[in-house]
Amino acid sequence: MKKRAQNEQEAIQQMLLHMQVQVLEAEYTQCWPEWKEFDYTIDYNKLYWIVDGEGWLKIGDKELYPRPGQLILMPAGTKQSYSTISDRPFLKYWCHFTATVGDSEVFSWLDVPLVYDGLDPELMTGVFCELVQARHQKTVSSRLKEKSAVLDILSRILDRTTPAIHPDKTWEMQRLGIVQQYIQDHLHEEITLEQMAATIHLHPNYFIKYFKRHFGTTPQKYLSIKRMEQAKILLRTSTLSIKEIADATGFESANYFSKTFRQRVGYSPSEYRANM
Repeated sequence: MKKRAQNEQEAIQQMLLHMQVQVLEAEYTQCWPEWKEFDYTIDYNKLYWIVDGEGWLKIGDKELYPRPGQLILMPAGTKQSYSTISDRPFLKYWCHFTATVGDSEVFSWLDVPLVYDGLDPELMTGVFCELVQARHQKTVSSRLKEKSAVLDILSRILDRTTPAIHPDKTWEMQRLGIVQQYIQDHLHEEITLEQMAATIHLHPNYFIKYFKRHFGTTPQKYLSIKRMEQAKILLRTSTLSIKEIADATGFESANYFSKTFRQRVGYSPSEYRANM
C-alpha cells in the first residue's frame, strides 16, 4: 500500500512536471441577471475568483453557493450548471484553460477540492488582474505572462491540498505503477522497451504512445531520468565509487556514466559529490 501511494505521488509529480498550460480566455465580468446554463460538459477547465455577489454552481453532483473570496475550480469533462439566484449576480474574475500531458487533461486525473477558502484576497485579485491584462495584450511576452499567472494560481491550489488520483483513474494508475516499479527495481540492469511493455501486456509500439500520453515523455527518456535521479542519490548519500554507482544505475561503464552525467547535470559525478 505504501509503495502504491509513493508510485501515485511520483506519477502526479511527473504529470505536473510535463504539464502544458494553454489559456483560452480570461476576463473580469459582472454577470448579467439572466446568467445561467444547465447540464453541459466542456473539454477545458475553469477558474472563478469571486469578488462580489452570489450565485449557484453545480459541478458533477456537488451544488455550490460560492462567496466572495473563494476560488472555484471546475475541471474539464465534468457536467456543470450555473445560475443567478438573486438581483446580486457574481462579480468575478474567470479563466478558461487547458492543462494537458500528452492527450490527457490533468484535472480529469487529479482528485482535488473544487472550492478554496482562506486565500489572500489582495494577492489573488492581483494575480487574476495580471492574468486578464496579459490575455488582452498581443505581445510575445504576454503569452508567457498569462501562463505564469495560471501556474501561480494552480500552485496555490496544490499548496492547500495533497492531490490524489481520481477514483475513476485508479485502475489506470495501478497499471502505470507496475511499470514504474519494474523500472525502479531493475535500474541496475539493461532494460529494453519490450521488457517494459511486457509488464502490462502491451505491444511495444502502442506502449510508447500509452506511456507518453500519461507521463508526457517516452519510456526511454523516463528511464534515463530515473537512472540520473538514483545516481544523484547515491553520490550524495553513499561512499560507493563512481564505477559502483555506474553499475548500480545500469550504465555500461564508468566513463559512459561520467560523460552522460556531465551532459545532463553540468558537473562530473566527482564534482557533484564534492559540492553536495
